[in-house]
Amino acid sequence: MIIVFKFLKESLLFAVNALRSNKLRTILTLSGVTIGIFSIISVFTLIDYLEKRIRDSIQSLGDNVVYVQKWPWTPPEGETEYPWWRYLNRPVPSLNEQKVIERRSQLASSSTFAIGARKNILYQDNSFDNVQILGVSQNFDLNWNFEISQGRYFSPFESYKGSNVVLIGAEIAKELFQGADPIGKRVKLMGRKLTVIGVFLRQGEDMFGNSLDKNVVIPINYAKGLFDIRSERVDPFIIVKAKDGVAVEDLISELEGILRASRKLKPKADNSFALNRISIVQKQFDGLFAVVDLAGILIGGFSILVAGFGIANIMFVSVKERTRIIGIQKALGAKRKFILWQFLFESMFLSFMGGATGLILIFICVVVANNAMDLAIPLTLWNIMRGVLISLALGIISGFIPSNSASKMDPVVAINN
Repeated sequence: MIIVFKFLKESLLFAVNALRSNKLRTILTLSGVTIGIFSIISVFTLIDYLEKRIRDSIQSLGDNVVYVQKWPWTPPEGETEYPWWRYLNRPVPSLNEQKVIERRSQLASSSTFAIGARKNILYQDNSFDNVQILGVSQNFDLNWNFEISQGRYFSPFESYKGSNVVLIGAEIAKELFQGADPIGKRVKLMGRKLTVIGVFLRQGEDMFGNSLDKNVVIPINYAKGLFDIRSERVDPFIIVKAKDGVAVEDLISELEGILRASRKLKPKADNSFALNRISIVQKQFDGLFAVVDLAGILIGGFSILVAGFGIANIMFVSVKERTRIIGIQKALGAKRKFILWQFLFESMFLSFMGGATGLILIFICVVVANNAMDLAIPLTLWNIMRGVLISLALGIISGFIPSNSASKMDPVVAINN
């Protein structure tokens, strides 16, 4: 073990001395490896960030939730084209159907009917244009992921009665009230006055633009007086959440039976509704992630390839310059392995230093980007390890042929060269 350690130490010292004696060449080679590692790990990091953002956005919609809607989110299974003409004449979900689901479903823990429209909202001289108005039934707080930073949610009485109360998003509260407490204040919507009873905790937009920051939420029974809730213009939909331990597939089967019976569909008739769930979207993105990962590997791979050629070229030059030294070493009894590892260590050390520099640059860029643009780009331990492993592998692969040729030199020929 001591002999092996001494051998590695001497090989490493030879490599370090060789690199010190050719500083300009070392710096140029380091630059190539640095750029290569920076490129490929940057690509991996950005892909991980985008994938996490998309998956988090999908999960925020609820992995145990079914959305009853007119339009399906994706083409039917086995088809690539979206057959919109099949769905054009479907009826939209209704408030009565949500009540039927609430009464008959044994697998749902809660359900909510909701509509959406865009209008302006005003408070005194301040206004917020093109606000997303959500009219919802009572259990919206059980089926949608949000928190309230100020005030409270609707009471069952307010929902049933259709009181003129409203919950507003954080951005709307900031714009309309300019730092003042909005609770109890009256805002104007479509000429009607509503009392603010709560403010949603700021969420920020996900990858699909979903957020309650610029939304207002009112009871559905109050929304009836403002909108035609049976019209497709307000995009009615029903959110149904499964009980704990209930598979979404089982809930979908139950909902299909309930809705078909409610709409009196014949046994052979197609469904006149869509039961959308998050897993459908996830399957679509899984294929996209696989393609993006492959593209990232190809893009980064070209940078690494160029860096590998640079190391190999430098190592061939290094072997050529030290041919006489190699001959003397072999004449004094140095074995092939010592010569091989002497140059291989030089190649690996060079590649590792370039890779470490590239990782440091990535870390700096990630920190700056996260602080300057309020992002959360993760530089994961796995990506750091990948950078180190790629660097070492690059040094071994690029340096093996020059190192092997050096170890096979005839001492007499090498000394006389």
